[in-house]
Amino acid sequence: MWNKIVQFLREVKVEIKKVTWPTRKEIIASTAVVLLTTIIISSFLGLVDLLLSEIVKMLLP
Repeated sequence: MWNKIVQFLREVKVEIKKVTWPTRKEIIASTAVVLLTTIIISSFLGLVDLLLSEIVKMLLP
Protein backbone atom coordinates (compact mmCIF):
# COMPACT_ATOMS: atom_id res chain seq x y z
CA MET A 1 0.00 0.00 0.00
CA TRP A 2 2.69 2.50 1.03
CA ASN A 3 4.79 1.59 -1.99
CA LYS A 4 1.96 2.58 -4.32
CA ILE A 5 1.53 5.91 -2.55
CA VAL A 6 5.26 6.65 -2.69
CA GLN A 7 5.38 5.66 -6.37
CA PHE A 8 2.39 7.89 -7.12
CA LEU A 9 4.02 10.86 -5.39
CA ARG A 10 7.25 10.32 -7.34
CA GLU A 11 5.29 10.30 -10.59
CA VAL A 12 3.49 13.47 -9.57
CA LYS A 13 6.83 15.16 -8.91
CA VAL A 14 8.10 14.15 -12.36
CA GLU A 15 4.94 15.42 -14.07
CA ILE A 16 4.98 18.73 -12.17
CA LYS A 17 8.50 19.37 -13.50
CA LYS A 18 7.14 19.01 -17.06
CA VAL A 19 4.54 21.74 -16.59
CA THR A 20 5.18 25.01 -18.41
CA TRP A 21 3.94 27.68 -16.03
CA PRO A 22 2.70 31.00 -17.44
CA THR A 23 4.82 34.09 -16.97
CA ARG A 24 3.67 37.00 -14.83
CA LYS A 25 2.97 38.99 -18.01
CA GLU A 26 0.76 36.20 -19.40
CA ILE A 27 -1.16 35.93 -16.14
CA ILE A 28 -1.80 39.68 -16.06
CA ALA A 29 -2.93 39.68 -19.70
CA SER A 30 -5.26 36.72 -19.13
CA THR A 31 -6.70 38.33 -16.01
CA ALA A 32 -7.34 41.57 -17.91
CA VAL A 33 -9.18 39.67 -20.65
CA VAL A 34 -11.34 37.87 -18.09
CA LEU A 35 -12.17 41.10 -16.23
CA LEU A 36 -12.97 43.01 -19.42
CA THR A 37 -15.15 40.20 -20.73
CA THR A 38 -16.97 40.00 -17.39
CA ILE A 39 -17.60 43.75 -17.37
CA ILE A 40 -18.88 43.75 -20.96
CA ILE A 41 -21.20 40.78 -20.48
CA SER A 42 -22.55 42.02 -17.14
CA SER A 43 -23.20 45.47 -18.63
CA PHE A 44 -25.02 43.93 -21.57
CA LEU A 45 -27.14 41.73 -19.32
CA GLY A 46 -27.89 44.69 -17.05
CA LEU A 47 -29.11 46.74 -20.01
CA VAL A 48 -31.25 43.87 -21.30
CA ASP A 49 -32.74 43.46 -17.82
CA LEU A 50 -33.48 47.18 -17.59
CA LEU A 51 -35.07 47.19 -21.04
CA LEU A 52 -37.23 44.16 -20.32
CA SER A 53 -38.33 45.50 -16.94
CA GLU A 54 -39.39 48.78 -18.57
CA ILE A 55 -41.35 46.85 -21.20
CA VAL A 56 -43.11 44.86 -18.49
CA LYS A 57 -43.92 48.10 -16.59
CA MET A 58 -45.54 49.52 -19.74
CA LEU A 59 -47.57 46.36 -20.34
CA LEU A 60 -48.70 45.96 -16.73
CA PRO A 61 -49.67 49.41 -15.39
